[in-house]
Amino acid sequence: MEKLPLEFGLDTFGDMANDDQGHPLSAGQTIRNVIEQIKLADELGVNHFNVGEHHRADFAVTAPDTVLAGAATVTKQITLGTGVTVLSSEDPVRVYQRFATIAALAPGRVEITAGRGSFIESFPLFGFDLADYEKLFEEKLDLLVALLKEEAVTWQGETRAALNNQQVYPKTEHGIGLRVGVGGSPHSVIRAAKHGAALALAIIGGHSSRFAPFTGLYRESLKRFDKPQLPIGIHSPGHIAETDEQAIAEMWPNYQASFGRIGQERGWAPMTYQHYANEVANGSLYVGSPETVAKKIVETIQATGANRFDLKYSTGPQPQSQLMRSIELYATKVIPLVKAELGAELAITY
Repeated sequence: MEKLPLEFGLDTFGDMANDDQGHPLSAGQTIRNVIEQIKLADELGVNHFNVGEHHRADFAVTAPDTVLAGAATVTKQITLGTGVTVLSSEDPVRVYQRFATIAALAPGRVEITAGRGSFIESFPLFGFDLADYEKLFEEKLDLLVALLKEEAVTWQGETRAALNNQQVYPKTEHGIGLRVGVGGSPHSVIRAAKHGAALALAIIGGHSSRFAPFTGLYRESLKRFDKPQLPIGIHSPGHIAETDEQAIAEMWPNYQASFGRIGQERGWAPMTYQHYANEVANGSLYVGSPETVAKKIVETIQATGANRFDLKYSTGPQPQSQLMRSIELYATKVIPLVKAELGAELAITY
């Protein structure tokens, strides 16, 4: 049995937002609002803040590392990361260099979450073949892991030029954290453990207990690969307001807009309020009052054995006023309630 600290984060994809009157904001204003959200989370003592990468009209952030560099200059304690860096369509050397630069601005509080992403727009945009989906991620993750050791790298693969005893700069003062983002593939879970990377498990539908086999597989795999027990984080969407009724009513039109659009593109059935309400009551939507959301987070941590929970607090065109209030309630009400129930550390058994 080991103990890991119980930690909490916030995630955003920089969804294109509206103002309080329902008028669309520009991408620039949406990004400036994200910086204000990060500043608030930092001031209130949230452990982590993650910014996603998308290349679509409904999201403002295509370069999360640039946003994080800006946030690094106006924050003091929060760990800044991605959720996720779409590594398959990136150059791992440039990923390392950009995050090492952010680490100069925020020493000891920079983290990469590497993933394949749930959208494919970056592949044609940057000239990659979807047929190489698995190979691209496998090779580039292998190279990134080597680069993060900050030693001379010798590496060869099929997806980029080889490196021979190559030093890469700048070097950091305190290193860069690495997580691997996983959507529910056993192979991906094992791969994260093999590389000694922390696990970030995205749970966006169904009850969180369904994912307990994946967290168990990760802990057993770490043991098998003779790695120390590492953090497991859960990423799930939600929204917090003073009451359950208010939170549910505020999030519904934004959830409908976001997932309705994605569903249309992917041929899903139309988004219904019944589906939404069921996910709130029984699935992985953390929507409600602080007490309701805290109770659900406690249940998820107990069911999965995760020691970190990251709330994706922004969905669709939610206005800044709602997002800032949700962050405030998460930090000042939800997190203390969860810690009061579970303590500051989580015992890990495997």
